[in-house]
Formats: sequence, C-alpha cells, structure tokens
Amino acid sequence: MDSVFPITLTLNGRTVTHDAPQRMTLADFLRQTVGLTATHIGCEHGVCGACTVYVDGRIARGCLMFAIQAEGCDIRTLEGLADDERMQALQKHFHARNALQCGFCTSGMLLTAHQYLGSQEEPSREEAREYLSGNYCRCTGYQAIVEATLAASDELAAKAGCKDEEAGRAEA
Repeated sequence: MDSVFPITLTLNGRTVTHDAPQRMTLADFLRQTVGLTATHIGCEHGVCGACTVYVDGRIARGCLMFAIQAEGCDIRTLEGLADDERMQALQKHFHARNALQCGFCTSGMLLTAHQYLGSQEEPSREEAREYLSGNYCRCTGYQAIVEATLAASDELAAKAGCKDEEAGRAEA
C-alpha cells in the first residue's frame, strides 16, 4: 500500500496543501484530489500531451511526474490561465477555426501553444508545427491548430502595436 504524504504547492496562484499517495501522478492529483479537470489523461506515457501543465514556468507532462515531486512548485493549469490575454486569444482562434473538435487534446495543445507564443517574437508555420508536434490530435490534423496559433499571434501583435502607438501619443 502506498504511503500518503502532504503536498504543498502553488496551484494557479494559490497555495494549496493536500494529501496524496506517493505513486499518484501529478495529472491524477490535479483531477482527482484537487478537482481541476482540464488536465486530461491519455497515454500515461508522456507521448500524447493531453496531461500538459506548467511546472515552474515550463510545460511538463503531468502523467510523468509524481504529485510528490511537485512539492513547493508553481503549477499552472488551463483553468489558471483564464484571464491571460495570450490564452484568451488562443481559445478564441481555436474555436473560430474548429481546432478543438473532440476537445481531448485541446488543453495540452493550448498550453503548448501558449508557451510557444510566449517564447517567439515572430512565430513561423514550420516552427509552430514542430513545437506542437509533441501533442497528438486525432480529430483535426494539425493544420487548424497551427492556423489558430498563428492567428492568435497576429492578433496579439496587432494589439501590442496599438498599445505602442497609444503610449507614443501619450508621451507626445
């Protein structure tokens, strides 16, 4: 029988403490113990990407990490990015381009696309496709997902350009 340990971590900006068996994965902990269901469990081998979460600012596979390993970490799930401008743009464009069909891979795709857009000043189709290739989607193929990611990037760049212009006018 697994021993149970208290785990304290920062989850979506809030400190939480829960008990978890030593062999419980982070994905199971988030779903079963905490009740956050955007993190999906697919292959349980780290291949499909459905369990993708942020751990200390970088995407990670929740099925490959034990919950106890998250002790003291900053964990972000899709639920924790609801007010994030980049995530809102991605969700809007995933919906508009039907890049989310069954929805099983969507959380992992969105988090991966979110990190990609945060790390690239000028995303390209080829780079986006490569970056997202670690997440499996059996419904859409990747064209709609890549298109949605690039459209979100364009929208965010346009908004940033408007903000830069407004700041320039305010200084004048």
